Amino acid sequence: MRYAARLATALTTVTVVLLSASPNAQAGAAGSTPVQTFQYSVGGMTMKIPTGCMFTHIIRGSGRKITYQNAGVDCAFVGALNSGFCNWRIDFTYADTGNRIYRTSRGRTHSECKIDPMRNNSRQTLPRYGKACARLFVNGIKRASQCHHITK
Repeated sequence: MRYAARLATALTTVTVVLLSASPNAQAGAAGSTPVQTFQYSVGGMTMKIPTGCMFTHIIRGSGRKITYQNAGVDCAFVGALNSGFCNWRIDFTYADTGNRIYRTSRGRTHSECKIDPMRNNSRQTLPRYGKACARLFVNGIKRASQCHHITK
């Protein structure tokens, strides 16, 4: 069941990237990582996130220029039956080739519970090569991270 969820998410991600490709010379990457099972407390209630959720990060551009960036959670099977992610935010971070973070685009913390949190980030040109990461936080704790290398 876990394998089927990963395979379905991976195939969907690849399809989206291929169908949205531009005829211009551009690079892009998409990747997903499973959100591990966890539980947390909101207003005295215990919330549980079961298996079956994937955190996906998509990035498009050329060289250090990012033309599109998006990250979000997709849940399937048992994961789709959970009550959602409460007090969530998605941050985008940028690190140089020495893995030193030099920029963070911190997302707004959303107090409402959402089964499919998602965030886009603005176009930009990075000052250095390195990597771009998306990070999912729930109740202030990092729960998933997915990165892509930005190279020449």
